[in-house]
Amino acid sequence: MNKNHKALPWILLTLLALIWGSSFILMKRGLDVYTPSQVAAIRMVISFLCLFPFTIKYARKVPRDRWKYIIAAGLCGNGIPAFLFTEAETGLSSSIAGVLNCLTPVFIIIVGYLFFKMRTTSVKVIGVFLGFAGAVCMILYNAKGGFESNYYYGFYIIVACIFYAFSANIIKTFLGGIHSIHLSGFALFAIGPPTAVYLFSTDFTTRIASGHAAVISFYYIMLLGVFGTAVSLILFNHLLKISTTIFASSVTYFIPAVAVMWGLSDGEKLGIPHLLGMATILFGVYLINKKRVNSE
Repeated sequence: MNKNHKALPWILLTLLALIWGSSFILMKRGLDVYTPSQVAAIRMVISFLCLFPFTIKYARKVPRDRWKYIIAAGLCGNGIPAFLFTEAETGLSSSIAGVLNCLTPVFIIIVGYLFFKMRTTSVKVIGVFLGFAGAVCMILYNAKGGFESNYYYGFYIIVACIFYAFSANIIKTFLGGIHSIHLSGFALFAIGPPTAVYLFSTDFTTRIASGHAAVISFYYIMLLGVFGTAVSLILFNHLLKISTTIFASSVTYFIPAVAVMWGLSDGEKLGIPHLLGMATILFGVYLINKKRVNSE
């Protein structure tokens, strides 16, 4: 393998970290005007519209027995988590949401071991426990070290990470033969139309016509849909194909730095418990990925 091919997984990993690390502040800006479910629905509809023209003509080429896995990957990797994350950010800062998102590799191990015959090691098990310990620290304490009354919002992200783990394992196990762009578009087929129907059943049109702030907020969600879902989905699916599930999911190892940078620039506060929790989570993820990343 030449140097360019060896570098490609790391290039994709870096791009994904920058894109997804910025997604949390974009969700926050969308929530300035729109409801959590509207932000998620707009995101899904826009990403669906971005990819639909490039994939529709290939739909008939997909084997019928693959569609159930494509739909499952779309729901688990995009549809359901999009709604969970926007709901979580009504009670959590974008910084903490970005850090908790890096629990995905933890659940990759658990879901892979329980449902996809993935092998594991004692070191990875230790990493899983450390990840959970760090998450508990970040969820239960506020920036001043006191008990966080909105702790339950963190569980929305935990559930979202479980869905991400199922999606990553489904793609790696059952959908490796489908082109990354086509797979990304097909995965949104089951999400885009229903969320569009839902979106226009709400007061979305009233809100977007309410003034300049609503238009600006909508532009932020557009960026989220185009880059945070459509473009990043293509990149991530391609990364899954040219690397391993664990390596691809390690993008969440780098996302917190980007998310925290945006959060701090927006006036969010992080306390000692959050920093300790973040360090514990990242060390746990490091243990989970250590052997595979070093071998890449």
